[in-house]
Amino acid sequence: MTFSGVGVAISVRYTKWGGKRHWRWSAEELGSDRFGLWLGCRAGTELRRGFEEPIVAVDDFVVLVPAAGRWIAAWYGPGESETAIYVDVTSEPVRHPDRVEAVDLDLDVVRLRDGSVRLLDEDEFEEHQVLYGYPADEIARARATADELLAMVAGRQEPFDNVGEAWLASFSGNR
Repeated sequence: MTFSGVGVAISVRYTKWGGKRHWRWSAEELGSDRFGLWLGCRAGTELRRGFEEPIVAVDDFVVLVPAAGRWIAAWYGPGESETAIYVDVTSEPVRHPDRVEAVDLDLDVVRLRDGSVRLLDEDEFEEHQVLYGYPADEIARARATADELLAMVAGRQEPFDNVGEAWLASFSGNR
């Protein structure tokens, strides 16, 4: 892992199926490894869902845009919440020089600070299949991705064991 503390500003943009605006925030490019592109966000970063008022990050966090896969993951500092890792099941993320874009497909895998792992928003996924008209192949890929992520996060397979924590520690320690 290399981290210089100086990086390009990257906008992270999620939409819902059909292009409806969802989450947006700015991050700093930290570097890449075999797992993908790592981004850092400082405490005070504003995250905005749709056109709602922003939520302000309490602590630093890092984001992994995977080299391969249909998800984006975040590791949170201890002041953030009971959530240590949050993984959004998405379309395959698209990288541009100044932004990352993905379609949020509702399902989320989280590891809480107590070590428990959960799948969130299955009800929302079911509703949106009808509301947004998810194609059958997209539904199957999202389910398969969620199942794979559950196994990886629960089994502490990298990058969900030490790698993400190391990126977070390096970023938070470099002020």
